[in-house]
Amino acid sequence: MQALVLHKTAPIDSSSLRLEELNMPEPRTGQIRLQVQTCGLCHTDLHTIEGELPLPKMPLIPGHQVVGRVDKIGPQVDNIKVGDRLGLAWLGKTCGHCQFCRADMENLCPEAQFTGYHFDGGYGEYVLAHADFAYPVPDNVSATAAAPLLCAGIIGYRALRLSNIKPGQRLGLYGFGASAHIAIQIARYWGCSVYVFSRGPSHRRLAQQLGAVWTGQVDDSPPEKLHAGIIFAPAGPLVPPALAHLEKGGTLALAGIYMTDIPSLNYDQHLYHEKNLRSVANSTRRDGIELMRLAGQIGIETTTTPFPLDQANRALKMLKDGQINGAAVLKISD
Repeated sequence: MQALVLHKTAPIDSSSLRLEELNMPEPRTGQIRLQVQTCGLCHTDLHTIEGELPLPKMPLIPGHQVVGRVDKIGPQVDNIKVGDRLGLAWLGKTCGHCQFCRADMENLCPEAQFTGYHFDGGYGEYVLAHADFAYPVPDNVSATAAAPLLCAGIIGYRALRLSNIKPGQRLGLYGFGASAHIAIQIARYWGCSVYVFSRGPSHRRLAQQLGAVWTGQVDDSPPEKLHAGIIFAPAGPLVPPALAHLEKGGTLALAGIYMTDIPSLNYDQHLYHEKNLRSVANSTRRDGIELMRLAGQIGIETTTTPFPLDQANRALKMLKDGQINGAAVLKISD
């Protein structure tokens, strides 16, 4: 099979990924093999490829927003059959018995393993996965549209939950890439008024098309205080102004796996009046199941730019430079 392999971390400008011919992987106990249809590209992939996250495995096939059809099943796999269309997300395996797994917080499992990080991901024609961590993809959602839901969508959905936003309230989104353009659709479905902060004119236009009541630059102030905010951009300097934009008792959720340093906070201006600041760490299977059901129910639309497998380096460079509207997706098979 063909796959893109990372042998050494380096800036994406140097075309870090190499297209190689590899042996077909064989599923072991509890695993399935998917023939990959699509795989979304993500800022986490960039952090992995460029060495901002320490890698537990090398060489590595990145990619964790995978849609494909099951073509082979390993021993002790129930309720999945050859031909099923499934999705894979960042969370690829947990221990199942620690305090976090038992408390419905498996995203915090100290033994958690992640797709395209601890084991090979979806930047290739085939991928192995643990069967318990694969999600049914709704029939009315195409493979291209579904790929961004499996990371950008799941993280956006979890960030919405952890921001404590309630139907009808005012929500701020900081950065308007793949996650935000999905989160805004869910928030609008809940009847929220959404305020979008983005440095890119094209991103602000997309936000308006998707129902934002106000858009501005990251250093602008919204016309009203916000009940909740989510920062999707990995930029620590956004945290103080986003906290200042909050209404009393509001929550700011930080949705990135990586963030630059956060400047000093002023207690009175940024945190007093019971404001909440919290991070979003990975996701649970519950998040993925609920989000995929919601996608099928409300017809979430994903704005995507497709690329062939051999153009992944170029697509990731465009993603890094903010030149992708919505989400970039590798289209690998039909």
